[in-house]
Amino acid sequence: MRFTRPRDLATVAVIAALLAHLFLRLGYDTLPPLPRAAGSTLLALAAAEVWFAFSLRARIERRQGARPVQPLTAARAVALAKASSVLGALMFGAWTGLLIYVIPVRDSFPAAGNDLFAAVVGMVSAAALTAAALWLEHCCKTPTESSGKD
Repeated sequence: MRFTRPRDLATVAVIAALLAHLFLRLGYDTLPPLPRAAGSTLLALAAAEVWFAFSLRARIERRQGARPVQPLTAARAVALAKASSVLGALMFGAWTGLLIYVIPVRDSFPAAGNDLFAAVVGMVSAAALTAAALWLEHCCKTPTESSGKD
C-alpha cells in the first residue's frame, strides 16, 4: 500500500471546487443560508484523529505502558486515514468553491455574507481534517519502515 500523495488530494480538491462553484452558479439564489459553523464537525473529526494518531504511535513504538497494536487495528487506522484525507480534500474544495462564489456576490444576496464566514470555517476545518488524516497515516508506519517510495 502506498502513502497518500498530496497531488492526488489536490486533484480531488480542485475538481470539488469546480463542481461546487458550478452548482452554486446555477442555483445559489434558491438555497437557504448556511449555518455559520456548518463545517466545524470536520474539526471535531480532526481532533479525534490527532488523538488516535498519538495514541497509536506510542503503541507502535512500544513505549513503556502502551499496549501492543494488533495488525488489524493498524490496517483499520490506515483505511480511516486514507478515507479522511480524501474527505478533507473534497470538502476543502467544496468550501473553496463556495468562497470563490460568495466573495463577488456578497452585496447581491443577503445570505452571502453569512455564507462567507461559513466557507472560511469549513475550509479551515477541512484542512485540519486532511492534515490530521495524513498525520494518522504517518503514525501507522512501523519504526523501520521507509517512506513508501520505491
